[in-house]
Amino acid sequence: MARLLELDAEVLASYLAELTGLLAQRVGPGPARVLDLGSGPGAGSLALARQFPAARVTAVDISAHLLHRLQKQAAAHGVADRISTVEANLDEPWTKITENKGPFDLIWAASFIHHVSDPARTFTRAFEQLRPGGLIAVTEMDFFPRFLPEDTGAGEPGLEDRLHQATNTQPPHQWTGPLARAGFVVEELRPFEIRLDSTQTGPALNAYAQVCLAKLRSHATDVLEADDLAALDALLDETQPQSIARRSDLSVRTTRTTWLARRP
Repeated sequence: MARLLELDAEVLASYLAELTGLLAQRVGPGPARVLDLGSGPGAGSLALARQFPAARVTAVDISAHLLHRLQKQAAAHGVADRISTVEANLDEPWTKITENKGPFDLIWAASFIHHVSDPARTFTRAFEQLRPGGLIAVTEMDFFPRFLPEDTGAGEPGLEDRLHQATNTQPPHQWTGPLARAGFVVEELRPFEIRLDSTQTGPALNAYAQVCLAKLRSHATDVLEADDLAALDALLDETQPQSIARRSDLSVRTTRTTWLARRP
């Protein structure tokens, strides 16, 4: 998962820059304190540190391993002095966060809120940690990105569509109501339609597609037809001529949605 998240940030760097640029327009004068909830290996923390060069970012995650990766990346990018980490389970009391560096000017929660056991409680706690006038940005992705052309040369055309239909079984996340009930004023619901080819993403695209499709393959054994499973396995086999690792016709297509809400 750490590798997937790091590749996601590398391939979708232009999207991250667009999103953090939007936050810079909305948050007002450069924020001094930023909180990254469910930071993982730190793609959001690093993007926020780049966008707000005077800010100090507190990254919170339950995984010591992912936070260690974040610290290494922060050092490599020269921002280790501005990114601190807190190992904490956000389903438990936020004592470690309260003791740290709040109140915060900006809270970032990317592809994370759906993991907590009680989103309403998490939003209430985030509200308490945000200064009056501060902004929270909650982002979710519609599902795993798509990468393949309609006809991959392996199996019947439309393989990726069938894979997504078989494995994407959860309803879309909706956070407008829970944010409002926690006291936030929701200012915007912003979809980002991401459509990038290999010239726009760089060489990491093939590895990103490989990791994402392998992850979906692990959930597809009992829900996809045998012929489609065989075709997908051939695409994931790096020794095959039609392998994802070798292809030059990949692109990344996905949608991310951000809720921007303010504490009055």
